Amino acid sequence: MKRLNRRRGLVPTAAMISLMMPAVGATQDRANGDPLVARQSFYLPMRDGVRLAVNVYRPAKGGVADAAKAPVVFAFTPYRARYYDNGKLVDLLDSREFGLRDLVHAGYVVATADIRGKGASFGARRGFLDQTEAKDGAEIVQWLAGRPYATGDVGLIGCSYLGGTAMLVAGAQPPAVKAVFAAATDWDKYEFVRRGGITGQFNTRPEESTAIDLSSVPVDGDSGGVLLKQAVAQHAGNTPMAPLWYGIPYRDSMSALTGTRFWEEVGPYTHKVALARPGVAWYLWGNWNDEPTEQIIRAAANLPAKMIIGPGSHCEPPKQFNINSIQKTFFDRYLKGVRNGLDIEPKYAWWRQDGSGGELIRSNSLPGVGIARTTLFLTAGNGFRAGALGTKPTAVRSIDYPIDYDIATDAYFPFWPETPDARAAIFTSPPLAEPATIEGYSVVSIRAAADAPQANMFAYLEDVDPSGRSVVLAQGRLAASHRKLSRPPYNDLDLPYHSGLERDAAPLAPGKPVTLVFDLSPRSYVVPAHHRLRVALAGADPRQRNLAAIKGGLAKRWTVYAGSTGSRIEIPFKTPARFEAGAEKTVEEAK
Repeated sequence: MKRLNRRRGLVPTAAMISLMMPAVGATQDRANGDPLVARQSFYLPMRDGVRLAVNVYRPAKGGVADAAKAPVVFAFTPYRARYYDNGKLVDLLDSREFGLRDLVHAGYVVATADIRGKGASFGARRGFLDQTEAKDGAEIVQWLAGRPYATGDVGLIGCSYLGGTAMLVAGAQPPAVKAVFAAATDWDKYEFVRRGGITGQFNTRPEESTAIDLSSVPVDGDSGGVLLKQAVAQHAGNTPMAPLWYGIPYRDSMSALTGTRFWEEVGPYTHKVALARPGVAWYLWGNWNDEPTEQIIRAAANLPAKMIIGPGSHCEPPKQFNINSIQKTFFDRYLKGVRNGLDIEPKYAWWRQDGSGGELIRSNSLPGVGIARTTLFLTAGNGFRAGALGTKPTAVRSIDYPIDYDIATDAYFPFWPETPDARAAIFTSPPLAEPATIEGYSVVSIRAAADAPQANMFAYLEDVDPSGRSVVLAQGRLAASHRKLSRPPYNDLDLPYHSGLERDAAPLAPGKPVTLVFDLSPRSYVVPAHHRLRVALAGADPRQRNLAAIKGGLAKRWTVYAGSTGSRIEIPFKTPARFEAGAEKTVEEAK
């Protein structure tokens, strides 16, 4: 160890050596009273000497670790792998999303670690899911694979940021990685964080105080948390997240905070060859009421992956199927070699919501693939912002409405938008005569003019019940300056793609109409009979946390053109949608 660290320019103290060289044995997980789990924690030095806090949980009997070799499942987190919340121990091992304790009981070694600059780890975070984290994770994986208790095969697991670290570490190509379970993360980080060129979701939430990391559990042997305090002091050098994203408006922007074209560094799609390399199995998970799901489907279109989508919100374990059981079945197949039939099942599965219930659909095609879209036209009404949605185009008319910018959210994690009807131009269909199934991505084409060179357009597809209550089924957004359509660098499912490159940006000519074409988030949903469909258009969304700073440079009004040569939405109805008699004729699928 001394020779190793001298080569890195770090000469450890005796205390450091004891913390960085964990014993082969481990102690019972006494904090949870679980004699079937033996736990140890320690600092592991990286290539540059920065020490990361690692926890290892091994199968045990009576608190004594089993000497048999086992596969390892690894999770890499910025959210403190072990910490105290009002005196109660919170352990990533017990997270409902992953079922990690059950994996230990089933004969796996589970390891968790805090990324550098977070939790109990030393160092400062450079950016967000950057290549430093990728190399750190790869080093930890290879170290784990070489332990006497390990078979040498490692699986990665995570949801949200942890799903991102799973993809990130896989992209660094540590040879030990054989299976990756990643959920609620992105394939194209620019398109995720700045979808359509606009920041408008949870990645721009306020920064946590570094003091929160002081609630982390010190590693074994760190008496009094002396090293924990030293580690947290270094977190003051972390890159702030929101300024990072706001400071790189284009896909090819150079970040002043990282010194790189950061979107390219962190976008998983730029590492596609490494991610799709032979010998690595993939399973992806998302939920419909969660913005990353449209990215999960894109990832599934580009990786040799299985995928499942449930109802619900961000990383919320569905009641309709057991996600922990699916995770274990996946790792059993690709880390233990169990012939459990997983690899011969259809590749994809998703929950199709139907009223308060639904069904799990299994298919070898992704949701919406092969389903033609039906065109519904936006038609101007008598009100200043209310119109109709129907199958028959009418004469072109315009709706002129002011943009409401005084709507910023105070929610910390706004995963899904509330109905925007009170602040948007709305276009509502007649009632449906019978249920209609939507499957896949809808696409809008909005003909509009603004009163300034810069303006944003948000579009929402809603289900409106007979009482008038509406819920958002799908959403999308586009900065008008990013309207130029381009060829994607990956399989984008034949959806409209905007490069986000600075050279392709084009300001508006005030008062001159342009056409904005963009996709909405995907959905599998049965719209009940007698419900209506609604398209809502707005110039701002409450999830834009920087509205107060940017609204002065944006348009104050949108003019939307409706009718035969105006705005429309194309919806992937699995079967023809029929409106009530006297309201509209049958909506036939597009031919």
